[in-house]
Amino acid sequence: MKKYIGLLGLCCALFMFVVSAFAEPIDRESLVKRHRISTTGTLLMSPAQVGNGKFAFGMDITGLQTFAPFNILSDWAWHSFPLPVGVRLEDYQPKVVETYGKKIAYIDTDQEHPEVSAYLARNPHRFNLGRVAFRLLQDNGRVAKEFDLRATRQETDLWSGMVYSRFELNKKEVKVRTVCHPDKDMIGVTVEGEQLKEGKIAVYLDFSYPETRQFPHYMGRYDTISGHQSTLEKIAANTVRISRQLDDMRYYVTLSWDGQAELTREGNTHRFILQPTGGEKLSFSCCYSPVQREDDVESFASIQKKSAESWEKYWRSGAAVDLSGSKDPRWLELERRIILSQYVMRVNEAGLFPPQESGLVNNGWYGRFHFEMIWWHGVHYGLWNRMEYFNNYLNIYKDFMPEALERAKLEGRSGVRWPKCTGNINREWPCDAHAFLIWHQPHPIYFAEMEYRLNATNETLDKWKEVVVNTADYIADYLFYDKKRKEYVLAPPVVIVSENTKPYETMNPIFELGYLRYGLRTALAWAERLNLPEKRTKKWKEVLSKMAPLPIQEGVYVTYEGIPNMWTEKTYEHPALTGVYGMLPGDGVDLDTFKRTLDKVNKEWQFHRIWGWDFPMMAMAAARTGQPEMAIDFLMHSSLKFQFDEHGLATGGPYPYFPSNGALLTAIAMMCGGWDGSVGDAPGFPKDGSWVVRHEGFAPMQ
Repeated sequence: MKKYIGLLGLCCALFMFVVSAFAEPIDRESLVKRHRISTTGTLLMSPAQVGNGKFAFGMDITGLQTFAPFNILSDWAWHSFPLPVGVRLEDYQPKVVETYGKKIAYIDTDQEHPEVSAYLARNPHRFNLGRVAFRLLQDNGRVAKEFDLRATRQETDLWSGMVYSRFELNKKEVKVRTVCHPDKDMIGVTVEGEQLKEGKIAVYLDFSYPETRQFPHYMGRYDTISGHQSTLEKIAANTVRISRQLDDMRYYVTLSWDGQAELTREGNTHRFILQPTGGEKLSFSCCYSPVQREDDVESFASIQKKSAESWEKYWRSGAAVDLSGSKDPRWLELERRIILSQYVMRVNEAGLFPPQESGLVNNGWYGRFHFEMIWWHGVHYGLWNRMEYFNNYLNIYKDFMPEALERAKLEGRSGVRWPKCTGNINREWPCDAHAFLIWHQPHPIYFAEMEYRLNATNETLDKWKEVVVNTADYIADYLFYDKKRKEYVLAPPVVIVSENTKPYETMNPIFELGYLRYGLRTALAWAERLNLPEKRTKKWKEVLSKMAPLPIQEGVYVTYEGIPNMWTEKTYEHPALTGVYGMLPGDGVDLDTFKRTLDKVNKEWQFHRIWGWDFPMMAMAAARTGQPEMAIDFLMHSSLKFQFDEHGLATGGPYPYFPSNGALLTAIAMMCGGWDGSVGDAPGFPKDGSWVVRHEGFAPMQ
């Protein structure tokens, strides 16, 4: 007996040794620094970036915007063109559609007033704040091109948020450091090299007028002098302020420098040149602001110090995962994608408004944000225990509620109708896809529940109460009661996640039906926490208890009820039928049927015709169904729709496509931290020894 007790004690000791070994905190600095970005030339579609989540500065190989006019974008920088002559916003009329005996007004394109609809689509739009660049001269006096430089190299230090650039101009080395203030819309730059005192290097600021294209790579026209004004004001010996006026939009740019230099304006253009007049070093800061303030300017040293402190705090907060002990050769690339995605999301997507799909890199969809994509942009923050970065823009639900109430009332429905695509003001972009899209409506209930699981306090309940209750009211009122079926149905017109079916023929789409069911179930849990009277939630309970089942044909789930030729004609765009049990916790899902469905999708879907976030969504479905090998394969799928470039910017839609980055981080959090009902450590990873997953700090998913 003692022998067995001794063996048991030894086993326990060994077990505790193993546990303690794996319980050692991850060396986060080493983890992050092994993925330091290094490039040797400008990637014309992919800038290196510094930023703070609400402001970002993109740069080429020189550390500024010398050869590529990348964007400088901020959350507050919104502009509207003047109304064309004869166009009046009040002339716009919604589209009335009769459904199940009800006449419902939707914010669709007004065919009688197309000019008004077009104006509402383009305005307001985010705009580029300008350009900061070098003017580099060769010994022969010509302006240098990128191919004239030698020994070009650029490194992004993820741990400190600093970009180091080096190049040779006229066979002499130039060193540049670029950094962003963690709180202000301000960059700091230091340039070192003999070419400064020789007059071969100058810095210039240039300003553009906004463009009207929907998908420009670089926003703004620098060849347009009219339509905007730039006024120069000297406010100190080495500090100037440039006041910018674009129609009725005004903002300010404050430039301050250390070292000997002179600032001049180039003719009657919007270009200002800072020319060093001595010394081999020039430091300057450039601050952008919608208001005129005297305390904007800080030195490069101050910005550098604050940036390093802020980024270290970020990397040491929340969750982390280290895959370096794995045998699967894909571990390094997966870990690189995870680390770089955390960097670019923090730079681009932690601001005052939900991000647009290209973050603060480009201005797709006129810089507007999509409410349905807030899920993929931000849920990872909660699961990585960095909810504060998500909360930066979740207040939009409270802020936008008055207009959302009116929008629901326009439709003749209760509660709040959240917009599909808008800008800094809560005005919908009229079109049928926006009018009939519904899958984003339960989002705030999901976000509220996620935050409550992280912070189950009365403060959280108070924060989300009105949003949850009004959202549930709208969901319950959105579904129609079919007396013949004795069920509540999700009836046409409806635009589904994939946006590839006919809105007036689509009945009971699977993802939307499952998500609305989740929304009502979760709202009822909130009703108990809030002690709402039963009569207040009676409609929710009735609708939930009588909702139509998820559609099935030939033993597998399908995109919508009665869909013809599902597996020959509709295996492209988002495979959202996999999202009901992966992205979502599976309300109304039969597990065996879902497994057959996922297997069929894996075999028959056209993966070259989907979007970037679809691969992590399918990985999450694979993980929930106990197929971790499939989950990894989806995350590492060799598709042009799901790639991550040298800077971590992802494909999968308008380039870059940040929902791909956010979806990757969400899937990894789920696979490491688990989900309700999961068993074991890192349940989303294979257990055959090919993957060794050290992780800490993740919150389990719903």
